[in-house]
Amino acid sequence: MENVIIKSTAEKGRGLYATELIPAGTTIFEEQPLVSCQYSWNAAYGYLACEYCLRPLETAERNAQRLANDPNIMLPRAECCPVEANIGNHTKCERCGVLYCSSECLSLAQNRYHAAICLGAEMHSENHPVNILVEFWKKMHYPPETCGIMLFVKIVGMFRQAENLQALQTQLQDFVHKSVNEDLLIFHKMLGEKFISQIEELYRLFCSAFDLQSDERLQWLTPDGFKSLIALVGTNGQGIGTSSFGDWVKNVAACNMDDKERQPVDELIDELYSKMDDVVGSFLNNEGSALYATQSKINHSCAPNAETVFPNSNHVLALRATSDIQPGEEICISYLDECNAQRSRHTRQKILKEYYLFVCQCEKCENQINDPDETSEEEDNDDDMEESD
Repeated sequence: MENVIIKSTAEKGRGLYATELIPAGTTIFEEQPLVSCQYSWNAAYGYLACEYCLRPLETAERNAQRLANDPNIMLPRAECCPVEANIGNHTKCERCGVLYCSSECLSLAQNRYHAAICLGAEMHSENHPVNILVEFWKKMHYPPETCGIMLFVKIVGMFRQAENLQALQTQLQDFVHKSVNEDLLIFHKMLGEKFISQIEELYRLFCSAFDLQSDERLQWLTPDGFKSLIALVGTNGQGIGTSSFGDWVKNVAACNMDDKERQPVDELIDELYSKMDDVVGSFLNNEGSALYATQSKINHSCAPNAETVFPNSNHVLALRATSDIQPGEEICISYLDECNAQRSRHTRQKILKEYYLFVCQCEKCENQINDPDETSEEEDNDDDMEESD
């Protein structure tokens, strides 16, 4: 990453800054996560993804059939589906049967965390403490999820298998930049007020699943340490979405076709997206979250000059410039989803203050500082619905 530098300022703390001109469209860097996982509800609904890297494990055609609830769907241009070409490389853990996209991902998972947390023959036992933990998490964190319990489970596995424990502790500590009181506010917001009464039970189940008290490597995971870990993941976790059908659509769009061939393909794509919308709505992807050491240091702007993308349809993150970035300029992304990013200054600031504990002073917010401090009627209705949930 020769074109960027991480530095701290009194106003915003740590941030990422350009050291040279970065033209729009440039991939600024790519980054592997410290750890990643698929969301529990996503897996429960049959979204097949590599346990290690989240690469899709079903073909675009099978993906479309399932999401549209139509087994008769047939896709042209099978060569445009990357899973089709890679399907012979899929493998699984011999003990528990968890699926991986390649022997390399299986080996990486085994060496980093999976050997310590593998459930073996009890993988599908409802009575296994880890599965009880996952089910409890699902009941207190309905979709759309923003955090995954398996991230915490994998972190436990990493601590148990780490050859250099101090290095792993330093990596996790590098994500922390908030106080204990701020941690409490964060996980309250993550799961709602009901989370307060459930944190003790969640921690008890976690202790039961991993016998924390008897493991010297995990003695830091006290009740307060557990809360801080949840807050760490909540503030730094980056959402991931991968899709074999989406990859097929992108690859088909890049194919050389005459108008006679392209028109029916485009019509088919539109028809399939309409069917999927009727069946699953916006839940089209293999979804999960991950922790990225460098990406987590990028600050927010309501008018960002960069975005995070996943060009390899796995958990490898790429930061891409969306406009020209000048030397010395801070590189910013949006913490808000596309819908909230288009809302009023008042609403954007309210969300950022509540969930990220800062008042946004980006150029867009400063330019709109004289806008009325009220939401639109539609936004008020949305807020009322959120408060009643």
